[in-house]
Amino acid sequence: MYSQAELDEYLAEIREHVCSHCIDRPPGAPPCGPRGKRCGIELHLAEIVQVAHAARSRAIDPYIDRFHCDVCAHCATRETSQCPCPLDPLLLLAIEAIEAVDERHGLAAPV
Repeated sequence: MYSQAELDEYLAEIREHVCSHCIDRPPGAPPCGPRGKRCGIELHLAEIVQVAHAARSRAIDPYIDRFHCDVCAHCATRETSQCPCPLDPLLLLAIEAIEAVDERHGLAAPV
């Protein structure tokens, strides 16, 4: 489990490097929740960080597979018109943001 401080740091890095590329981002966001957009990053941050830490690979496919299995498969809005997740097209950027935080803290695992 991650502390709130750790999650806040991951979220800040993701917002800086990922959210600017989100085509679903409402004006004035992030955060998106207060603006009426349910964001998968905001809803599932701890699970997304766990995916990044569990997959550890030079290829994106293991991350995509784990993301769909560990996050999407359990999401209440999966396959609905309310699906909040911009991460399918932005997953690589999110993984890079998480790894940047890990590197700052000397937590980067070899692949």
